[in-house]
Amino acid sequence: MSILRALEQKIEALVEGVFGRAFRTNVQPVELARKLVKEMDDHRTVSVSRVYVPNEYTVYLSPGDRRQFQAYEESLKLELQEYLAEHARREGYVMLSPPIVLMASDDDLGVGMFGIATRMVQRPRQRLPQAAAPAPAPRSAGQTMVYRSGPDAEPEPAEPEPPAAAEVAEIPAALTAVGGERYELEKQVVLIGRSQDSDIRLADPNVSRRHAEVRRDDDAFWLVDLGSTNGTEVNGRRLRQVKLEDGDRITLGSTELVFAAPVVTADGRG
Repeated sequence: MSILRALEQKIEALVEGVFGRAFRTNVQPVELARKLVKEMDDHRTVSVSRVYVPNEYTVYLSPGDRRQFQAYEESLKLELQEYLAEHARREGYVMLSPPIVLMASDDDLGVGMFGIATRMVQRPRQRLPQAAAPAPAPRSAGQTMVYRSGPDAEPEPAEPEPPAAAEVAEIPAALTAVGGERYELEKQVVLIGRSQDSDIRLADPNVSRRHAEVRRDDDAFWLVDLGSTNGTEVNGRRLRQVKLEDGDRITLGSTELVFAAPVVTADGRG
């Protein structure tokens, strides 16, 4: 960054801070966007090879602030969700599902103040439409950060409440096609091949109709070749049976899949 640009940003922050304190106004959408990505960054969970972030964000507003968004609240939530998804993509974060933003009123908040609560939620593959989303959960200490309107504002701790029980979410094991679709391994035995009854159907002429299986044995996952024509390779080695480890690269015909071991997270916080 150039010296002139750095000086410009310092002057901009100083002016905004002085006027923000002198003329307190309603919460603005750009402030919500800034603090939402801050909460995403602050609640990262680092696993073996991935960085997971919350996928549900509840914004608590004073009744007066929420009324100003009434005419376009749904559009605003969609815009904030797209902003969060783009930030996660740019930073290389992983979410259990596309991000969802919920809004709720809180009589304890004054004009120009808002709170944000984050959760990591395992959602079904076919997520319900936005209009049918569940009502926001009550705030809990340690989960919600409260902000005052203004670019220089620092978060204030939420009012103390009894601690909530930590939620445990499991990110299931999966096979991901390089540059393509993710297949979650939810069954005890998952069939891979070209046949119509395959659990993972690959449109690859070099893949046999019943090419291989992934079998789960307690916490272990085994890849078994079913006598395929072109064989099965794991990390460049041709094998008939092998215990899979996180990050293993599997080659079936001309198709390459990457194995991701299951990950258990608590409360979605880093």
